[in-house]
Order: sequence, then structure tokens, then C-alpha cells
Amino acid sequence: MKIAEIFYSIQGEGILSGVPSVFIRTSGCNLRCRWCDTPYTSWRPEGRIMTLDAIITAVAAYPTRYVVVTGGEPLLMRDITGLTHRLSAAGYHITLETAATVYRPVVCDLASLSPKLSNSTPWTEQGGRHARKHEALRIDIETIREFVAAYPYQLKFVVDTFSDIEEIEKLLEQVGGVDRTRVLLMPQGRGREELSEKSQGIAEVCKRLGFRFCPRLHIDLYGNQRGI
Repeated sequence: MKIAEIFYSIQGEGILSGVPSVFIRTSGCNLRCRWCDTPYTSWRPEGRIMTLDAIITAVAAYPTRYVVVTGGEPLLMRDITGLTHRLSAAGYHITLETAATVYRPVVCDLASLSPKLSNSTPWTEQGGRHARKHEALRIDIETIREFVAAYPYQLKFVVDTFSDIEEIEKLLEQVGGVDRTRVLLMPQGRGREELSEKSQGIAEVCKRLGFRFCPRLHIDLYGNQRGI
């Protein structure tokens, strides 16, 4: 399995925000979000091949029972089901971070689903050469439904402008049966200042519509850097 990094930090996003966790970041993605904060797993994927034994050994070095499997898109990894079974057997709580464009029957305690809105499409980046493929793949309603039906879940949306809210509501209607208290709105931004500028307005939207506001705690604590 190609791994970009394994590190120990504070979960910065979602329902488990604040929990010390080991992050297993796979490398490789089927999307090319224009604002991607881990381009070394998508636009310019890097990393090294690690066996499941080596990954489990690396995780065991840290004093927590919480693991976040993220990417890139971890569900593209051939051995992802085996990895989650191994982690579960070892007694770890598993959060799986996915854009929900691919479904595999993994083991996880929290499926953290992050469908990509139209604000993610790279129409101008690199001459727009990835835009049409990204646009075609970024939303898969049936895959989202499969995850929502099979696992405890959270639906996490990156909000760039208020026009994104209508798109979110339409997607939730298409999926159907979503618990709105498990829908999280997160401001788009790579640094503290940009996040701060957008946060209050998005928080007001959450108050009005019954969603959760999702800060990016790791950015507040450590800034925009790798291994946090």
C-alpha cells in the first residue's frame, strides 16, 4: 500500500475533533480538487510502499486507540479492507476519510464522508486538464447512500461561498434520510486568516439550518503544515 505519511496528532475536523489520533495517509486520488490541502497525495502523489505489518507496527508506536485512515482517497488502495480488519482486530477505533466516490466493505467506526461540491473543480488549474474528469467523478449519490446505510457517518462539506448551501441541500435531498445533525459545514481555507474570515458566516448558516459547524482545529493549533 502506498503511504504518504503516518503521524500522531489531534483530530482537527468532525465529530471527534480534539481526540488524539494516529493518521495513516494513503497516497493517490481519483479527484483533483482545486483547493486540495494535501497535493502530495493527489496532484503530485508521493510516498512509499508499506506492508500491512509495517503500518500496524508504526501505528502501535503511539499512545492512542484512535486511528484515522485518510488520503488521497484510501478506498483506491487494494489492501484497504485488510488494513481496516487488522486495525479493528488490534482494538483501534477507525475513522475512514473518503470523498465517497468509491465503496468497499471496510471495517470502520466512523465513515467521514466528504463529497466534493462544484467549488472544488479545477477549471483553471494546470490549464483545466483535470477538470472534466473531476467533475464527472466528484459526486456519486449511490455510493453516499451505501455508506450512510452501512456505517455510523458524518457528512462533511467544504463551503467556499454561501451559494454552496443550495448545492448541499440538493445533494442531501437526493441521498435521502440524512440526519442533519451529522452534516458538518467547514470553511474552505488553508490558513488561519482565511478560515477565520469565513467561519462566522458559516456558523450562522449552521444555526439557521440545523447543521454542525466544523472548525479546522489542527490549523488553529499548528498552522498549515504536514504531519499535523
